[in-house]
Amino acid sequence: MENKTRLVQLTHPTYGRSIAMVQEPELVFLKGFGSIYELALYALENAQKLKKLIMDSLSEETLDYTSVYEAKSEWKLLPSFDHPDSPFLCMVSGTGLTHHNSALNRQMMHGNQEEKPTDSLKMYEMGVRGGAPASGETGVQPEWFYKGNGAVLRAHRQSLTIPYYANDGGEEPEIAGLYIIDKTGQPWRIGLSTGNEFSDHIMEKTNYLYLAPSKIRTCAIGPEVVIDADFESYSGEVTISRNGQQVWSSEINTGQKNMCHNLANLEFHHFKYDSHRIPLQAHVHFFGADAFSFGNKVILEDGDKMTVEWKGMGRALENFVKVLDPKEQEPPVIRQL
Repeated sequence: MENKTRLVQLTHPTYGRSIAMVQEPELVFLKGFGSIYELALYALENAQKLKKLIMDSLSEETLDYTSVYEAKSEWKLLPSFDHPDSPFLCMVSGTGLTHHNSALNRQMMHGNQEEKPTDSLKMYEMGVRGGAPASGETGVQPEWFYKGNGAVLRAHRQSLTIPYYANDGGEEPEIAGLYIIDKTGQPWRIGLSTGNEFSDHIMEKTNYLYLAPSKIRTCAIGPEVVIDADFESYSGEVTISRNGQQVWSSEINTGQKNMCHNLANLEFHHFKYDSHRIPLQAHVHFFGADAFSFGNKVILEDGDKMTVEWKGMGRALENFVKVLDPKEQEPPVIRQL
């Protein structure tokens, strides 16, 4: 897993956008492309393998990765994937109740051990029974949620925000699949990226029907896209730090060997909808979390650092919690046209 092809997206105040391949401890710029989306689209339109196109596009220009990663360079990391022209052309979504621990956390949110299983636990058990169908068969559909368009995506070391209408904000350490739809409406997986899906768990706990609005929050992917990664099994760690001190951490596991749904089933049920196969659309789709601090009664505070690291997925993703001041936010005013 450690030798996979890994890319980052970058921006510079003078030179604009660029992409580079990770060759530790350096980044090697690619010639001719300002985004991974453009790279993937070029590969599709010219019937080229993505990895070969990457190798053929490498320049001789390099950059120290650590200075960029630690935000000590004029080059800044962008979200690891997006649509370069418009956030409206990128759908951000996810599937929940794919991991056993997430189902148990939901059960504790909406019930107790003495009660009958909640709808959440029932849905997880449906996945256990029918989420990994044989080739050619259709499995049970997972829970699905919408997070927003590309405007909600944040990069490594950027803040994830808790707005005035939120009850809470909490990390969700995941892996996200990154996709492009070609001109004929065919979905193509570009690769995988470390993600922090970030949700409002207090709002969700109030009533499970509040799941939908609890998910419409900022989220992060990056710093890297792993182009040729499989989705079999990954282990890692999620950590919460406050004022430089670790306040919570947990081992995490994901990949289809650790989930009740396999990748093919998750992808089928996402892309079966015509509206999810609009030509030239980009997709970021989160595959679910194994553990999160809210399940251990940790309430995140302004300035807390969230770190998600998966072995084999490149460098860790770090983000900060930003509690927005309600006095500085203006609720929308709806006017009659």
